[in-house]
Amino acid sequence: MNLKDYRVILASGSPRRIQMLQEAGAEPRIIKPQCEELLHMPLEPQQIVMSLALKKGQWVENKLAEENDPVLLSQNGPALLIASDTIVYCDRVMGKPEDQEDAFKMLSELKNRTHSVFSGVYLNFIHSGKKIVFFDETKVFVNDYTDDWLRSYIATGEPMDKAGGYAIQGIFGSMIDHFEGDYDNVVGLPLEKILQL
Repeated sequence: MNLKDYRVILASGSPRRIQMLQEAGAEPRIIKPQCEELLHMPLEPQQIVMSLALKKGQWVENKLAEENDPVLLSQNGPALLIASDTIVYCDRVMGKPEDQEDAFKMLSELKNRTHSVFSGVYLNFIHSGKKIVFFDETKVFVNDYTDDWLRSYIATGEPMDKAGGYAIQGIFGSMIDHFEGDYDNVVGLPLEKILQL
């Protein structure tokens, strides 16, 4: 069975995740979770992304249940809920920058170093009772760059809604030497693993 055979619900408003699923043959229904993306306990990076993916997925499940959504009642073909969360880890967890100075600080820490991108994914195969939570890690090797280049990059606005303050598929991609693991994971959704499952 392929992804296009499922009625896919994506618990995210990320344009990158939407595009990736569309390119894989799905036409996802978008429900953006309104839950707080905070965890009040110390966790390892892989635990953080899995916990947040689960939290987002469960928020959407509750919303569907409250509204008696037809997707929960209808047996017309398989349905799949996908929720995901992505962080950059380099000595500390890096989410989305709060402002331009925060972006400058993050990206200054990443230059000329290796960091990890972790994505957590929650899959609910609706009607089958099968639920899966997993994470994927990609190691990213970043080149050196000047403060002037960095400020010019931040001025484009690209870093502001991205974990770690960059998009591998955007302008910043020219500063990445190489990576080990799934490219799509760095974009924000480990699609290869999802398709395997």
